[in-house]
Amino acid sequence: MTEHHLATFGGSKEIRASTVLPARRSPVHLETADGLRLVGELALPVDRDPVATLITLHPLPTHGGFMDSHVLRKASFRLPALAGIAVLRFNTRGTTSPAGTSEGAFDNAVGERFDVAAAIKFAEVHEAPVLPHRWLLGWSFGTDLALMHGLDPSVTGAILLSPPLRFSDDSNLDAWGASGKPVVALIPEFDDYLRPPAARKRFARIPQAEVVGVEGARHLWVGEPSVRRVLDEIVGRVAPEAYPLPTTWADNVPT
Repeated sequence: MTEHHLATFGGSKEIRASTVLPARRSPVHLETADGLRLVGELALPVDRDPVATLITLHPLPTHGGFMDSHVLRKASFRLPALAGIAVLRFNTRGTTSPAGTSEGAFDNAVGERFDVAAAIKFAEVHEAPVLPHRWLLGWSFGTDLALMHGLDPSVTGAILLSPPLRFSDDSNLDAWGASGKPVVALIPEFDDYLRPPAARKRFARIPQAEVVGVEGARHLWVGEPSVRRVLDEIVGRVAPEAYPLPTTWADNVPT
């Protein structure tokens, strides 16, 4: 990706919804244990090794979710440059994006366990550079995948955007609770499925869970203020030395 959209702002450039900051972006293919090939992309910082890694899990593909769903795409466009974070995005089985179509077919969060395992393994064994401090970043359906299938020894913790708790159940919450691994749930005030008061009750099964209600936000996190809040919350846990994220970019990036 070579196109950059930035507005001049006081000697630097304002980061906007369409901003694409520099990164090393490479197409990747994940091989699942049940024999499927999944398409994806790894975005790395340009001039340093990553300080942390996001393994992203996209929203429901039967309702338009894919690796390019906007919050995940913007994470890959901004976080390598602004916070030194590696971002792995991929299409779960049967899902199509501009990067291509992953083999297989949607399986209601069952067969997707192999997809999650393949992504975690890819990040765990990746060399040059090593992908450290691997966090799951799930959104909507992706939060169910994280809770159901992402509790792996090599995973540091999970960040959940708009978790509907549709496919996952109390046993999954209990398992994460017993693990002691950090879980952060960002809950929109006006979510379509699970709002902050109900979320706090459900996630009480994970004693270490941090439930963050986000005023004015909705399930799809539409609008630059919502996206900036999400990315700030992510960075605050994954790479706190980069928090809060800047809203301008001072590098000599073409407009």
